[in-house]
Amino acid sequence: MLQWLIHIIIDALVLLAAANMMPKVELKGFKTALIVALIIGVLSFLLSWILTAILNIATLGVFYFLGLGFITRVIAYAIIIEIADKFSNDFKTEGFLPSLWLAIFLAIVGGIVDAILF
Repeated sequence: MLQWLIHIIIDALVLLAAANMMPKVELKGFKTALIVALIIGVLSFLLSWILTAILNIATLGVFYFLGLGFITRVIAYAIIIEIADKFSNDFKTEGFLPSLWLAIFLAIVGGIVDAILF
């Protein structure tokens, strides 16, 4: 439970930092970042496995068999960010590319935090 809370807070900070750096991402404040990180966490828990499976089937498992399965997971995470965009009025991404970059940032920082803390 503590590990999940730490990830939500760090994801909120990454979202806030990325929104300040990226002109096509709009985020109102830290409270909104926490809510969006929570929405992304819940949607990721509920949907990431099915989105990853669908993407693996759609690509005939090419990325999976080449050892590049993380690509389908990042794309699934970007789709989840797009869904979270629809749930929150204070968080907006203009197009799929900013969501993809957010997914990459969150994946890199999440991996680093996991390697350091857990």
